[in-house]
Amino acid sequence: MNLTAFYKQLGEEVEKGTQPRVIESGQGPYLTIKGVRKLNLCSSHYLGFTEDQRIRQATIDAVKDLGIGTGYRTLAGTHSLHLELEEAIAKFKGTEGALVFSSAYLANCSAIQTIIGKEDIVISDELNHASIIDAVSLSKVQNKYIYKHGDVSDLEAKLNEAKTLMETPKSKGELPVTLIVTDGVFSMDGDLAPLPQIVELAKKYGVLTMVDDAHGEGVLGKGGRGIVDHFGLVGQIDIEIGSLSKAFSSTGGFIAGNKTMIGYQKLKSRQRLFSIALSIPDAAASLEAIKILLESDAPVKKLWENVEYLKSEFQKIGLDTGHSESAIIPVMLGDEEVAKQFSAKLFEENVFATPILFPMVAKGKARIRVIPSASHSKEDLDLAVKAFEKVAKELQVI
Repeated sequence: MNLTAFYKQLGEEVEKGTQPRVIESGQGPYLTIKGVRKLNLCSSHYLGFTEDQRIRQATIDAVKDLGIGTGYRTLAGTHSLHLELEEAIAKFKGTEGALVFSSAYLANCSAIQTIIGKEDIVISDELNHASIIDAVSLSKVQNKYIYKHGDVSDLEAKLNEAKTLMETPKSKGELPVTLIVTDGVFSMDGDLAPLPQIVELAKKYGVLTMVDDAHGEGVLGKGGRGIVDHFGLVGQIDIEIGSLSKAFSSTGGFIAGNKTMIGYQKLKSRQRLFSIALSIPDAAASLEAIKILLESDAPVKKLWENVEYLKSEFQKIGLDTGHSESAIIPVMLGDEEVAKQFSAKLFEENVFATPILFPMVAKGKARIRVIPSASHSKEDLDLAVKAFEKVAKELQVI
């Protein structure tokens, strides 16, 4: 192996790459970048909890009383705060139990790898998040089927295609486990998985269901309880994955489900066994965020007022906002260079909204992804509309 050539190749890739902008402030309705205040339309902190005084105080109090670090959950890392958080999540989600991880990425990996082996079957939406794709790879499952995005007919076709495998015993004699897995809210377009039809097919074919609701937690359903509640399917999904780093503005992720599934994950999950537990401040912040939502749906209502207003105003000035059904508003531009220029010009207008390009989306589908939050005022959103209209006219998009 030629190490010089190897590092030269790495260096060339680094040179071609771009570095993210450095944030010098909190993740509120505005961000400070190089000393300049920019309207924040990039973050996934949907409910504006990053600067919530009640959550701040709960975090400060927990750190004062308990410190910062934890340990491995199976050794000295399971704290009473973790158990309180898991109980609150289960209550919030309407499930029998929940299990917290230090990231939603780990939660996805655990959910799949722990119950799926190489002789089992996974049927996955083609636009599922990278963490789901990696989780499926990690399981080493050999029988993988990809169905067209949101296409229930194609999903059933894949189930029929896999039917013989489903009925063929594995090497140890038991029948294979079959899992349908989908994002709840697809983060690039903001559209929703056809969950009612997926559940119907799962029942028809006797298979498991899993939904990654990272962008639905705190956004959809009664009081932000997520896409399963949104569709009235509480108790009918085997595995729900949630993120604590988006609407809840902390760090971490969780699996929610029935007691048997959660108990098995606790016992067998490598991501739980060999990874550090959620830190004290992250657990305290997440717990307080959930308590707030259990008490009131006001933050969720405010978020949706802002989403509907901004989307409506964008459409009035002639922008294409795609087919989003969530709090994600894609401003569809198509051409990648136009998207890059659009974002750069917005930045000059002190509006921070990033371009979404290939490979995050298909070629010819470039867009600016806009995410308002409950912390934005109407005046903030009017500033955004004014900037988008100015740049769109300059670039002859409208």
